[in-house]
Amino acid sequence: MQRKQISKRLATVGSFVPQGARLVDIGSDHAYLPIALVQKGQIKAAIAGEVVAGPYQSACQNVAEHSLQDKIEVRLANGLAAFEVLDQMDTLVVAGMGGRLISEILAADEEKLSTLKRLILQPNNHEDRLRSWLHEHGWVLIAEEILEEAGKVYEIMVAEKGSQTLSSQEVCFGPYLLKEKSAIFQQKWQKEQEKLSQALARIPATHELERQVLTQKIQEIKEVLDVSK
Repeated sequence: MQRKQISKRLATVGSFVPQGARLVDIGSDHAYLPIALVQKGQIKAAIAGEVVAGPYQSACQNVAEHSLQDKIEVRLANGLAAFEVLDQMDTLVVAGMGGRLISEILAADEEKLSTLKRLILQPNNHEDRLRSWLHEHGWVLIAEEILEEAGKVYEIMVAEKGSQTLSSQEVCFGPYLLKEKSAIFQQKWQKEQEKLSQALARIPATHELERQVLTQKIQEIKEVLDVSK
């Protein structure tokens, strides 16, 4: 059977899955990631969770086409309901959703969540909210990655149980991404600064509070990018 080819985004997410893991992939995107990781011999078993019937059926078909039903089980379920403690899963992937939604999925059953060793999360937005949630609920960021694919920028967070102190700047920009300040990181925040500056220019001078909020955000970005004030 031919190896499953996956996107750069999913491949980067998969690179943080430990060797020999038992993986739960929520919102599994047709089970592409579990299939690729099983074929590589990287994981022992996987549960692919889908909440919508169409993607669920597609995932079932993809798993069957690759003859991996003994390694990957596809379940029609909402969020963490896709697995039970008795399944003895240790790694969770939630990729391609908004940061708020990922936070809600994690918060839905924190007792079950606590049975996992590693979370690998790829929010499409509101990354700061997700970092805050992890920070407040006993999860430590151990790695971050930022990448660009097809004109879109993605951030990946890897968390394990523990506690850490994050500054407001680290929550906003990511502690590891801040240290590296890669070209993609700088490109992302330069674009965000330009967007905020354009929005600021459209706000009337009489709307002082709105202007102050945007001005502060712009200033924070400038400080991170070391742009002259």
